[in-house]
Amino acid sequence: MDYRGRRQQAFQQAQALGVEALLITHLPDACYLTGFTGSNAVVTLTARGATLYTDGRYITQARAAARGLRVAIAKRSALLEACAALASQGIKHCGFDPVHTTIATLDAMRKSIPSVRRHSFFVKTPSLIAHIREVKGADEIVKMRRAAALGCRLFEELLPDISPGMRESELAATLEYRARMAGASAMSFSTIVAAGPRSALPHGEASNARIPRRGFVVLDFGVILDGYCSDMTRTVHLGRVQKHEQVAYQAVLEAQEHAVAAVRADVSCAEIDEAARSVLRRHKLAQYFTHSTGHGVGIEIHEGPRIAAKQLQRLVTGMVITIEPGIYIGGKFGIRIEDMVRVTEKGSEILTPATRALITL
Repeated sequence: MDYRGRRQQAFQQAQALGVEALLITHLPDACYLTGFTGSNAVVTLTARGATLYTDGRYITQARAAARGLRVAIAKRSALLEACAALASQGIKHCGFDPVHTTIATLDAMRKSIPSVRRHSFFVKTPSLIAHIREVKGADEIVKMRRAAALGCRLFEELLPDISPGMRESELAATLEYRARMAGASAMSFSTIVAAGPRSALPHGEASNARIPRRGFVVLDFGVILDGYCSDMTRTVHLGRVQKHEQVAYQAVLEAQEHAVAAVRADVSCAEIDEAARSVLRRHKLAQYFTHSTGHGVGIEIHEGPRIAAKQLQRLVTGMVITIEPGIYIGGKFGIRIEDMVRVTEKGSEILTPATRALITL
């Protein structure tokens, strides 16, 4: 990983905004810039270089991760010591990310520097690191392919275990146990297993409800492997599929395939969303599609860009996004199909190629 190059890019963008320093407090951003994965980290970027602030628990880990940056072990708050150090260097303006800074935190930051400088020292800047993280490098894509491949394998291995009468939480536990045994450090998010009428809950985390003899089962899950998340959803069916269920499933699959086919560099996020939504509109199911079509994935499960209506941001080669249209008919059933997709100059690459055809068990 080219951590030094990432830091240089971030600092150059900060300078272009008129600030002489950048304060990074969001842990995933700090990890992206340094490789440090501890639970307490603040990074500062200045013309003098980069400094990682943490506490005594992480002396060995921080120094092992420190390549081309200084490590400062804070005796009190890492954040407040970082702010005081920046102010002592004669810096006039320090950029910070308001998305990840509460009013209380900003107040504490201001109180950590001389009172005469509190009003103008900290400057809100766009989420620079988050924007840089949207475009994945070749080494990141390799890791994300591995995480996605593990997710596909886990799905295929889980299919024989799905049976009527077992609890959703039992099925989720089986999946999560196998993920950890296969090398995943954690799940990307709380595993969703929603069966029968509960499949109509877009984010129906696995419950103690039992899987019915007949109906859809939505499986939405991801793993974290080597620091990167995967994300996929497949919907299977237990028992005999009724005609209207088959028609509904095919409509969602068509919407998903149409949106994936629309993915390529320089296409707007809104256009991708509309590609999925237009198919469901034609099938008179659009009113049951109640969320956005997708999102970016990387170190965090939800990153930019957001694939949704009115989102004018354009896709860039190297982005990894999800395409996940679904329909949710309350009291009856829900269907969602989701893949991770890498944006290329002329099209896209599906990173989660597990079958999307309707599986009946």
